Amino acid sequence: MQRKYLYFIILFISASITAFTWKQFDDRGSHEIDPKVKEEVIKVLNDYMQTFNAKNLKGWESTYQFPHYRLASGSMSELKSAGLRDSATVFGELQKAGWHHSKWDHRNVIQASDSKVHVDTRFSRYRADGSLIGTYESLYIVTKENNRWGVKFRSSYAE
Repeated sequence: MQRKYLYFIILFISASITAFTWKQFDDRGSHEIDPKVKEEVIKVLNDYMQTFNAKNLKGWESTYQFPHYRLASGSMSELKSAGLRDSATVFGELQKAGWHHSKWDHRNVIQASDSKVHVDTRFSRYRADGSLIGTYESLYIVTKENNRWGVKFRSSYAE
């Protein structure tokens, strides 16, 4: 009989420790997301794609947080602030390859807190006639800094 109570007490203590530990991790990032945060993050990503497709470099960079990081083609790049690049350089190579516009195929929030969200994305690039150039998996980290959401980090398989 005492052994049954001992097992019950051990089980209760284990469950309590697990619940306490779980609560600590919830505050630092979760697979759940506040609907308002998700709405704000998706808006930033919509603005990001809209300004990119418009070749509006100033508007596109306004969706970033700085410094802004990109990991692609085996190298990391850092953009310390807005206004350091010109449109011809940023969009020229894409246009030479036939690029006309891009679109999101999916944006799935995979982890979130009240100030940082990890988004699993896939986007596709298209020519003016609508034919597909390529599809690229990526991870975007969107952060809230100075009371504003923006893209802080991009890791993609695009060139």
